Amino acid sequence: MSSRHPQSAPRLDPAKFRDPRVTARGEPRAAVALAGLRTLWFNTGTLCNIACRTCYIESSPTNDALVYLTAAEVAGYLDEAEAAGQPLEEIGFTGGEPFMNRDLPAMLADALERPARYRAIVLTNAMAPLRRKARALLALRDRFGPDRLILRVSLDHYETAHHDVERGEGTFAKALDGLAWLAREGFTVHVAGRAAFGGEDESTLRAGFAALFARHAIPIDPADPVALMLFPEMDAGADVPEITEACWGILGKRPDSVMCASSRMVVKRKGAARPAVVACTLLPYDPQFELGATLSEADRPVPLNHPHCARFCVLGGAACSR
Repeated sequence: MSSRHPQSAPRLDPAKFRDPRVTARGEPRAAVALAGLRTLWFNTGTLCNIACRTCYIESSPTNDALVYLTAAEVAGYLDEAEAAGQPLEEIGFTGGEPFMNRDLPAMLADALERPARYRAIVLTNAMAPLRRKARALLALRDRFGPDRLILRVSLDHYETAHHDVERGEGTFAKALDGLAWLAREGFTVHVAGRAAFGGEDESTLRAGFAALFARHAIPIDPADPVALMLFPEMDAGADVPEITEACWGILGKRPDSVMCASSRMVVKRKGAARPAVVACTLLPYDPQFELGATLSEADRPVPLNHPHCARFCVLGGAACSR
């Protein structure tokens, strides 16, 4: 996911997003309670096979700030969620590139074989690490069927040049080849692109992706906002309004529609003895969004005290899961 932004964008007032309780204007800041844990994300590690120009989480072949989770650590959190009767529906795996973690197939098998019949989703660039796990992926498909395992492939744009300027020359062709292989093998595939990339509106982007999918026999409905997610640009330094308690009524939006009302993410920091639970997939490094070591400790309100909270979730209406 990119954080690229026009250089001319107004920069953020440094007085904003400083106090979790009140905004720069002294108004009560909005906070979001956990209405029910429906999606549990695991960051499998920040190591990635490529280094995107503006990766929001700074994934690269050398960044191991978030180290690999193990299958046993993932199992511990799934056990806790089950014991607590959490209304979990979906288990997500993100990175870095999740397929670089050798335990990923075991993590997926654990999630999919649970009696609750969770969906599992993997956010991937569909390049070499995924293809090296082809045999394990096919075994998961054969064991659990294609419907509950979703592979969401990052494809920034429907044209090569726009994608490659972010992710490196030749990456579009490799990602598209991986996406097409997944489709041919009968996996459920989704695509994550970028909204308003290059100044295009949403209808133009969706039409461009529709043509790409048709040329390569990729069974994705480009009008489906889940199957083709177009994420807003993310730049923590660009100006954005703070979200106050009054904004819910002004915007006609409910707090439980925001991502942190229904999801949490597990990370493991380099040098840490055990994993931690953070409020959001977008904010793995900010200490104010680390909520504890267990899911029960993380069941508390999250003040919307970051530009991403406003831009991505409240004003952008985006979410990392369905």
